Amino acid sequence: MTRLALPQWAGTLALKASVFITVMCCALAALLGVLVHVSVTNQTVGQARSLALSRLTDATKAYQAGDSLLPGAGVDPPGLPSALRELAADGNRGTMVSEHHGHPTMWAAGPADQNRALAVEVDYSQQSHTIAALDQSILWSSGLAITVTLLVGAFAVTRVTRRLHATAQVARRISAGDLDARVGDPRTKDPTHPQDEVAAVAAALDSMAASLQGKLLSEQRFTADVAHELRTPLTGLHAAAELLPPSRPTELVRDRVAALRTLTEDLLEISRLDSGREQLELDAEELGALATRVVRASGTDTEVVVLRDARVETDRRRLERVLGNLVANAHKHGRAPVSLTVDGAVVTVRDHGDGYPDYLLEHGPQRFRTEGGAKGHGLGLTIAVGQAEVLGARLEFANAVDGGAVAVLTLGQAD
Repeated sequence: MTRLALPQWAGTLALKASVFITVMCCALAALLGVLVHVSVTNQTVGQARSLALSRLTDATKAYQAGDSLLPGAGVDPPGLPSALRELAADGNRGTMVSEHHGHPTMWAAGPADQNRALAVEVDYSQQSHTIAALDQSILWSSGLAITVTLLVGAFAVTRVTRRLHATAQVARRISAGDLDARVGDPRTKDPTHPQDEVAAVAAALDSMAASLQGKLLSEQRFTADVAHELRTPLTGLHAAAELLPPSRPTELVRDRVAALRTLTEDLLEISRLDSGREQLELDAEELGALATRVVRASGTDTEVVVLRDARVETDRRRLERVLGNLVANAHKHGRAPVSLTVDGAVVTVRDHGDGYPDYLLEHGPQRFRTEGGAKGHGLGLTIAVGQAEVLGARLEFANAVDGGAVAVLTLGQAD
């Protein structure tokens, strides 16, 4: 069974609280209104019934004594309800309210001779108007009470939801990488002030962000320190490897030293990107020509397709680094043919391999994580994403329908 899809605004806490307050106020007002209406009506009807029965007693005495009846009393008068007439004919006394000559009338009837009914009528208009005015007052007062309660409740709930929205906004900023974001709820700064649940959530979020930031900074410092410490011995190791006589073992040593130097440089670059203090050197560049230079420098068999060239204002070195890493990753982890397409300010690098793994499509590149037996450290795409963020560009990863990995870099065009 398919559930009815509700609009987005239907799930807000303020709306739910307003509906709850309104329903409860209406239920309470209806209950109190019914109780007051029933109580006042019973009291009013009882007084009118007592008056009518008292007059019926006087009329009965006068009828039995043969005296003339007072106005409003008579035997089988017109307008007497048939049910009350039958009750009196059976020898019983009773009262009933009905319309007579367009006015509410309280009738009281009792037995007379020859199966006739002796009845008196009492004008019930004032009592009816009193009850109607009371019902109107109940409706107006209930409406006013509901409105005031709803406004006060909405104000109180809005204050809570505003704080919750602020907390959620800070959580989204932290999720996006802004670890300096804090809620800073003033209720959490005064230990003598009682904290509500929203303040407790805000304090927990701030504490989590501070702890996460501390651990991340510690990790960044460790990465940078390790990379810096490796630089000096690697330089000496590289120089020593160059002095070795030509041989197969020498080639293996030089290859491993070069790989270790590349890893060290990548770690240093990642640590600089993590610090968030990278400075751009902007200049206008022809994107088609820059892409051609990147492919030529990579030494790979990559097809360059320029559908629509564009002039972009960017940092040439960083953009070349991003495109070079994408091309290198396509050849290393994908299969030929590999193409780089320029369409305006959008550059697409595609291969025809098995495509990106699911974790990368869902969470983005992760350091030192590769799958499917692939060689590498997972740093190339991480650097590409970091440099794209510095450039203010958007780098997206996807898999083509007919197979292959697709990386799309979107840049801003120059004026």
